[in-house]
Amino acid sequence: MGSHRRLVPSGFDRGASAALCVISAAAAFGAVPASAAPHDDTRAEVDRLYEEAEKATEAYNKADERADSLRGEVNRAQDRIARQQERINSMREALGSLAGAQYRSGGLDPSLALLFSDDPDDYLDKAAVLDRINAHQAGELKHLQDAMRELSQERAEASRKLGELEKSRKAVAAHKRTVEGKLAKARELLNSLTSAERAAYDRASRSGRSDMPYLGGAVPTSGRAAAAVAAARSALGRPYVWGANGPSGFDCSGLMQWSYAQAGVSLPRTSQGQRFAGRQVPLSQAQPGDLVTYRPDASHVGMYMGNGQVIHAPYPGAPVRYDPVGMMPGATVTRV
Repeated sequence: MGSHRRLVPSGFDRGASAALCVISAAAAFGAVPASAAPHDDTRAEVDRLYEEAEKATEAYNKADERADSLRGEVNRAQDRIARQQERINSMREALGSLAGAQYRSGGLDPSLALLFSDDPDDYLDKAAVLDRINAHQAGELKHLQDAMRELSQERAEASRKLGELEKSRKAVAAHKRTVEGKLAKARELLNSLTSAERAAYDRASRSGRSDMPYLGGAVPTSGRAAAAVAAARSALGRPYVWGANGPSGFDCSGLMQWSYAQAGVSLPRTSQGQRFAGRQVPLSQAQPGDLVTYRPDASHVGMYMGNGQVIHAPYPGAPVRYDPVGMMPGATVTRV
């Protein structure tokens, strides 16, 4: 959801970028009377809130991705614990049968008291009677000891992962509150505008095109890039939904992740991660399918489509659309 007020021309598409300066162009033709222009401070504040909300959205995406990863790790740890417990139960049953046989034959080997000890690990460490049982029994008891130690380690690791997961869940909730607060404030400011001011703002917030721009003759550098380009084009007009990665709505990095997923390529969830998901190339060498990240913190991302145009999910209220590649500062290009 990039800031739509800084349409900075790129080195190879100044004409397209300049054409996007909707407010000045409309005013020149008398389409937007000066009295209908929204207050500069209100518009600047809305733009600032949208930019901050986008950064918070990317932080939310990162925390949510981490939470998903931790949930998987916790589930796998719990599966390992269950299998290890079954193994220990089987070993105890086998040793229990041996203890019963020994008892019926005239006595219970002291080492088999392991089965009835509250702390079998401590028992084995301290017992001096292991030399009184045969090698087979000693081996079985040692295997049980090792298995119980592994189980204890697995449980400790699972507990640690659960703690991390809880922290990550809290981070997700905190970032969500931040995003919602920024967007609510932006809506409040927009609602404070008069009808004429809001109409002018809405016109300035759109690309000014009702059809697909001319994209030139550039072709994607690979089959997967071509598939991602086709997917991104199919998403044109779908709404911006913060934290969403399709198919009915997208935030900026969600659109890129979804588009490349249609090509069989797994991208990181955040724009920061996507910036380093391939090889960096100069902006002047951008080809269709390349990812273009913006701002020093790479908090916004779009896909280059040719002839100085990108497809991106701009911000709430603005659907997936084309805009000039120079729409924001700090553009870097990544070839996946």
